[in-house]
Amino acid sequence: MSLVELDPPAGAQAPSDAEPGYAPPEHPVPPQRPVPSGTRSAPPRRALAPVQPRPPRPPRRPEPIGSLVVTTALLVLAALAGWALVQVLVLGSLAEARSQQVLYAQLREQLASQTAPTGGAVEPGAPVAILAIPTLGLQQVVVEGTSSGDLLAGPGHRRDTVLPGQAGVSLVLGRSTTYGGPFRSLPLLRQGDGITVTTGQGEFVYRVDGVRHDGDPLPGALTEGGARLTLVTTEGSGPFGAITGFTTVYVDATLVGEAVTGPSGRPAAVPASEAVLGGDTGALPVLVLALQALLLAAVAAVLLSRRLPARASWVLAAPVLVAAAWWATEVAVRLLPNVL
Repeated sequence: MSLVELDPPAGAQAPSDAEPGYAPPEHPVPPQRPVPSGTRSAPPRRALAPVQPRPPRPPRRPEPIGSLVVTTALLVLAALAGWALVQVLVLGSLAEARSQQVLYAQLREQLASQTAPTGGAVEPGAPVAILAIPTLGLQQVVVEGTSSGDLLAGPGHRRDTVLPGQAGVSLVLGRSTTYGGPFRSLPLLRQGDGITVTTGQGEFVYRVDGVRHDGDPLPGALTEGGARLTLVTTEGSGPFGAITGFTTVYVDATLVGEAVTGPSGRPAAVPASEAVLGGDTGALPVLVLALQALLLAAVAAVLLSRRLPARASWVLAAPVLVAAAWWATEVAVRLLPNVL
């Protein structure tokens, strides 16, 4: 016989929590997740200290007006010097190449129409010949005149000498460093190298006799009806020889074949500004005017920057400043030796 629990009889009361011996059922406790090994618990947060405001900086002492003027002047001079070097060594090469293209087109048209100058009184700056030296890979249009301003466009023919190809001695000067330096490689020529010159009277071939410097013996006298071409430039030595070279270099070449004659009317002499290492002192008043224009452009740029945004003021002022600086530097170069 099995024992079966019977419900309490009707009217009987269930045991209450207050009755002795009664234990209430325990509430289930949710299991805790195990903490992985190596995991650090977050440190307790610390109270942040209030941020103390920084003390104000002491006001700067005003710079003396004399020191400000000197500093500004030195900065302007440094900027002008840097621009001048960039122009004569880099931008000047582009200007000389552009001038050569224009001169070549002009002389080619004149050669085709047989109107190229053949001597006599020729306007300075006009193209008179095409000079080619295959050994150096050089081809340049030669202009009339040897002043420093004339040689900005390329090599120049000295006006008191005959044109290349004509009987006598013809002198052609060219720059060695600035504005393209078309004659920088002349000292590399050797005896027997060929030089070709094309003028309004035809094409002429010369053979190099040698390269000489200041103080070397002069070449012998020409025979009757002979022709000689002398190319002149400068050469430097040392680490700064490219910008400080004043040693004159002469390349003498003798015409192969018969020389021609040209019309009379050449000047008997040239001014000192057209001699070797001559500078054009007549450009000094123009330089003063160009510097004044540059100063006015700089002042206008400063005043413009106070009224317009910086970007807009620079867009408007930069072309004017560059044009004024270019003009001033180009005029200043005319005061330097013409073959530098």
